[in-house]
Amino acid sequence: MRTLTLICIAVAAAALGAEAAAAPAAAPAYKAPRTVYGAPDLQGLWTNTALTFLQRPPIFKALIATDKEEAMMIAGFKQMAGSIIDPKPVDPKSPAPPVVTEAPQADYLEMDIRLARINGQPRTSWIVDPADGKLPFNEATKKARAEAAKAPEDFANPEGRDTQERCLTAIGSPEGPPMMNTGFNGNSQIIQTKDYVAIHVEMNHNVRMIRMGDRIHQSAVLEPWLGDSVGWWEGDTLVVETVNMNLKGHVYSLGGGFPYSPQTKITERFTRTAKDQILYEFSVDDPATFTKVWKAEMPMRAAKGPIYEYACHEGNYSLPNILAGARLEEKAAPTAVASK
Repeated sequence: MRTLTLICIAVAAAALGAEAAAAPAAAPAYKAPRTVYGAPDLQGLWTNTALTFLQRPPIFKALIATDKEEAMMIAGFKQMAGSIIDPKPVDPKSPAPPVVTEAPQADYLEMDIRLARINGQPRTSWIVDPADGKLPFNEATKKARAEAAKAPEDFANPEGRDTQERCLTAIGSPEGPPMMNTGFNGNSQIIQTKDYVAIHVEMNHNVRMIRMGDRIHQSAVLEPWLGDSVGWWEGDTLVVETVNMNLKGHVYSLGGGFPYSPQTKITERFTRTAKDQILYEFSVDDPATFTKVWKAEMPMRAAKGPIYEYACHEGNYSLPNILAGARLEEKAAPTAVASK
């Protein structure tokens, strides 16, 4: 019996050894290149355009989409967007297009019309925690948002208009933090030095300056549009912590956004996982707005570029037209009252 047992063990060991020898060797983990300062090199042009929303649309059942669900999402988006989707690359040497007056032909989307992929899997939301892919607003925030939705808009003064209309922040909040995906001008350029990491965002030509080397934030009296960011390295990952967000700003995104409170702290993580991809992760900690800290993941892909000038103030007819409309209403008001 003992001899038979030893023979069985030997046969099993030989089989396991043969299986291990036949199995392909695991691919080595990607090692990011280094800058002249020895830090992981994140520099280059990147884009995060995709059909994935911050929050999970109701057509999806889980974080990973099925082929059928993704096809439904793409078809629905194309139907909604109509003729503003332009799949052809823009030739910078081409002449100016003809003057058009109808809105559907006035703009074009320059984005990847599919769900973003992480580890090859199509993501249905950037949010990974909570598991339902929804922003965990607390009851006070829900009530405030409902009341704000019912309130009349302020068209009388520029201060009452949104920061995007005033060219103070970008459409869709691609500059962050956190950096959202948008439908056009969705490129970002990362530049590194020993003491700073700069992220130049094409939309609204904003530049995020991240101080490296310490974790000391500036005075809370200062509230920059992009907040006060400090960064450090954890292995091959750039960790960025941002506080002191400007309370007049807020995050817009596909699938809904959220406001800032004075307690907001945003932590971002940039990890280069391949020659042509950065895994961008972020968490938002704001007990005045949410019931818990929530987390999200997003891939940033290498972009061909170049970065174009985004001259928001030039030809910005929206704001003066809105204010001009308010002045006409004011002039008409006495006449309307007198005629009653």
